[in-house]
Amino acid sequence: MQRFILVRIFHSIIALVAVSIIVFGLGRMSGDPLDTLLDVDATAEDYARVRAYWGLDKPLHIQYLTYIGNFATGKFGESIRFAGQDARELLWQRLPATLELAAIALVVSAIIAVPLGVIVAVKKDTGIDFAGKIVALLGQSLPNFWIALMLMWVFAVQLEWLPTSGRGTWKHLLMPGIALGYFQVAALMRLTRSSMLEVLDTEYVKLARIKGLRESTVIWKHSLRNALIAPITYFGLILGGAMTGSVVIESIFSWPGVGLLAIDALRAKDFSVVQSVVIFFAAIYIGANLLVDIAYAYLDPRIRYTH
Repeated sequence: MQRFILVRIFHSIIALVAVSIIVFGLGRMSGDPLDTLLDVDATAEDYARVRAYWGLDKPLHIQYLTYIGNFATGKFGESIRFAGQDARELLWQRLPATLELAAIALVVSAIIAVPLGVIVAVKKDTGIDFAGKIVALLGQSLPNFWIALMLMWVFAVQLEWLPTSGRGTWKHLLMPGIALGYFQVAALMRLTRSSMLEVLDTEYVKLARIKGLRESTVIWKHSLRNALIAPITYFGLILGGAMTGSVVIESIFSWPGVGLLAIDALRAKDFSVVQSVVIFFAAIYIGANLLVDIAYAYLDPRIRYTH
């Protein structure tokens, strides 16, 4: 077990380093941030002075090593776009909004997917099962930005029930939460369905039915409890995916989270903030995968011996 965990941690570190190199290179290829920072009448001396202040006059490998060294010590660098504020402080200020949105998306996914997965498993090979497969197909096929725009058009523009943007009341959470969480419904529903089908075919479920227990008790109490092992471990990936996938949704609904911060920083070529946000999101997603791998290894010892 310890060797399995150490190997997984090593792989996670390698993946995180690779992400940092890629985002560093792409950030430098996007253009000169001084073009958006300085006025059009700025002189060459102004460019040289500001470039030296931000360390952009140093060789690329020195800039990368400096950034990695600062990041390892908790210093994410100063923001060019946000008047020299520390990138870490900007990240922490926006993080609660993103966590709030991700939590709502997780709840939306669970509320829709788990009951639907149980129902289609019980009604296997019927019209209900076919309808559930269509819902799963739409969940994986429709992009979340399209769902967000349709929700906004119906509930905000046509019906005028919900606000179009911002953060404040529970009404502001509904549309971005549904748009972000619906994408995960398909995968979670299929996982619940397959787990329920395995459990419904076990001997103790057959014995419970022979004893005369109500079908609802057999399904929702005895079967679902044992079938939730796989979906629960998948919740870690859903949470990581909801946070990393919130960039587009936050931009559409002007939700003041980390995703919107990344968009604003990217437009301004704010290297420190962009790198910090991307590496932060990558660390969350890689960490979620690592925790799920470890959880599976504890739940199923066969996994640790096949790696």
